[in-house]
Amino acid sequence: MKTESRESAVIDEKQKAEPNRDVLILAIESSCDETAAAVVKNGREVLSNVISSQIDIHTLYGGVVPEIASRKHVENINVVIKEALQQAHKTLEEIDAIGVTYGPGLVGALLVGVAEAKAMAYAAEKPLIGVHHIEGHVSANYIADKNLEPPFICLVVSGGHTHLVIVKDYGRYEVVGRTRDDAAGEAFDKVARAIELGYPGGPKIDRLAKTGNADAIPFPKAVVNGAPLDFSFSGLKSAVLNYINSCKMKNQEYNKADIAASFQKAVVAVLTEHAMQACEQYHIDKLAIAGGVAANSAIRDSLKYHCEQKKIAFFCPPNILCTDNAAMIGSAAYYEYMAGIRDGYDLNAIPNLKIGERMTGKGSSGK
Repeated sequence: MKTESRESAVIDEKQKAEPNRDVLILAIESSCDETAAAVVKNGREVLSNVISSQIDIHTLYGGVVPEIASRKHVENINVVIKEALQQAHKTLEEIDAIGVTYGPGLVGALLVGVAEAKAMAYAAEKPLIGVHHIEGHVSANYIADKNLEPPFICLVVSGGHTHLVIVKDYGRYEVVGRTRDDAAGEAFDKVARAIELGYPGGPKIDRLAKTGNADAIPFPKAVVNGAPLDFSFSGLKSAVLNYINSCKMKNQEYNKADIAASFQKAVVAVLTEHAMQACEQYHIDKLAIAGGVAANSAIRDSLKYHCEQKKIAFFCPPNILCTDNAAMIGSAAYYEYMAGIRDGYDLNAIPNLKIGERMTGKGSSGK
């Protein structure tokens, strides 16, 4: 399978005949440990958003176990899709297209969603649209704020990604900053494990940090030479681990709340500084955030404050649209659909798919 841009297919006959009619997308998301389905109207109105979480299962193992995640997706996916259609009061026949996450993510988990979407698209003769998971997170902002239009800068912070992205237009992205090692969410999980908070680490550190002193420990803020908008969190994570080990070697007690607050302060400072710098450098006065870590209260508060100071419009989805969900996939799929993008039934899961990249074959397209 070679890397190439998908060509725009002929616009759906219904859409050509009725250009102003509502477009309904049935969306499927299974990139990690949430099995999700949603029905989205016109890219911005959520008619249903059903999520089956596996957090309780994976908490027992201290993180997501890919094989278990895949098996649970197989068990849950039909139930979740049926519930999404029922809550939206729609039938499959009324759906215009089926959107599905095809990367990045856990390959086994992705394959469950992709196989389901292809089967449904084929059986119901509906167009099939593969959606990039991170582009879905960005698109959550279109649901949260009906007036948001490109261009804007989006700070994507999740368990596997930390990106600064210029959203030039619907479906057009330029990455101007990225992590060189750990993603922000990965660092949160590792530090949470080190101070015995358990999984998932991000929400637990956020809660504990509220009771700690953020100035207690001067953890470092990494700067990437020659790439001022890039991120690096491995050094910060190591600094936290070294601090804990040093305390243990000296038989000194350490305050978990202070560690959580000081660590979080260092992460928030870097994210905020880089986001503000990107807005200034590219002369864009709209900043959005996306991804599971975007639900962190300290990150949201810091970005909101600094945007107000610099007169930058700030956009922030509610928490339910920050964590993995299918509504965001439905929004992204809608704009692909309106651009005439269609995928063939040879669409495959691409676990390392990069944002703005299209990797797909040119098999037969859905109707």
